[in-house]
Amino acid sequence: MQQNAVKDYLMLHFIVFVWGFTAVLGKLITLPAVEIVFYRTLIASVAMYILLAQRKRLQALTKKAKYHLLGAGALIGFHWILFFASAEISTASVSLAGIATGAFWTSLLDPMINKRKVAWYEVLLGIFVLLGLYVIFSFEFTHFWGLMVAIASAIAASLFTICNGRFVGKYEPATITLYEMVGAFGFTVLFLPIYVTFFAEGNILRMWGGWADFGWLMILSLGCTVYAYTASVKVMRTVTPFMMNLTVNMEPIYGITLAVLILGSEEKMSSQFYIGTAMILLSVLCYPLLKNWDKRRKHKKEKIRLQEV
Repeated sequence: MQQNAVKDYLMLHFIVFVWGFTAVLGKLITLPAVEIVFYRTLIASVAMYILLAQRKRLQALTKKAKYHLLGAGALIGFHWILFFASAEISTASVSLAGIATGAFWTSLLDPMINKRKVAWYEVLLGIFVLLGLYVIFSFEFTHFWGLMVAIASAIAASLFTICNGRFVGKYEPATITLYEMVGAFGFTVLFLPIYVTFFAEGNILRMWGGWADFGWLMILSLGCTVYAYTASVKVMRTVTPFMMNLTVNMEPIYGITLAVLILGSEEKMSSQFYIGTAMILLSVLCYPLLKNWDKRRKHKKEKIRLQEV
């Protein structure tokens, strides 16, 4: 039993490591961000449908549920477009530093959307994140827009996470992913006319970048999306939610390390960038620890109160 737990824990880290590779793939693929997301969501949607159809695990949903999942998928599609655009106009490391602020934005948006009180540790860590961003902006102003786009991507991802939290207990995880991939693909298709008119270079789509791009796209779609998600669902059966959230926060660390090792000198930033990023990552890693500690503290306090009554 202990051996299986260690195996699942190592598998979880491997999955997060694979997710951290996505920003590097965004740099290796020569296609623009929108075209990358178009192919990623198309391939992932088809692969997920085939997988579920073969296993006969496609859950029947109401029209309302389908619309909700497709809408959440549109959010993740928007997030991916911004994420790859950030890496395209700056570096993979910058985009990952921006994405690392996701937990901070979730701590701000979740109380507003779900009408709950803001926890003291969320405010404290939020201030620390802002200080980390200030350090990065102060010394990496040439990557200003790349970081801004990455932060916008993190906000979109936070909104997606909050919305997705309402679906997890209601529907099968694989079915959720299928509809969200279809929603992301649909959003990308609807965005294409606007993209071509206002953003695409020469007002044309670049739908083919060579066989190397095709290979990287298959790795991105099947490896980093379909495989990683399917494996994560399996691991979640034995790994606690706390450990899952804590490990997923390692994604920017793995991603930035991979970017420097694979992409070389173009990913090497100033020491201040790494200091600011470390501050953000430290707050992200501390978030689940403080949340768990505060939860246990309140539970202990409530237990003592009941004993006194």
